[in-house]
Amino acid sequence: QVELVESGGDSVQAGGSLRLSCTARYTYYSRMCVGWFRQIPGKDREGVAVISTGAGTTYYADSVKGRFTISQDSAKNMVYLQMNSLNPDDTAMYYCAADLAPCLGQRNLDGMDFWGKGTLVTISS
Repeated sequence: QVELVESGGDSVQAGGSLRLSCTARYTYYSRMCVGWFRQIPGKDREGVAVISTGAGTTYYADSVKGRFTISQDSAKNMVYLQMNSLNPDDTAMYYCAADLAPCLGQRNLDGMDFWGKGTLVTISS
């Protein structure tokens, strides 16, 4: 029904940038809320950013505002997370996730119904 596949995780130095990609395979792509979440082992999962694939509306966690940008290429069913000014606190497994409805707001950062397997981002100081 829904398949989410992440790519782009890597190891970079502090101050660097990375772009994560998520392929969102779903028949009704334009009716989704797709987001990025991250988790460090032993810590709670954190919602990073979400985007309504129809309207393009975006919401961000305060911890990444001004540094991360979520975007999409609707022709390719792709959602991206551009991450700039990375620091060691950004080290985590990053997951693409989705709900089968447009984003409602910041509440979508609390969690979603469908998940990818994750891609690892490591930031060294």
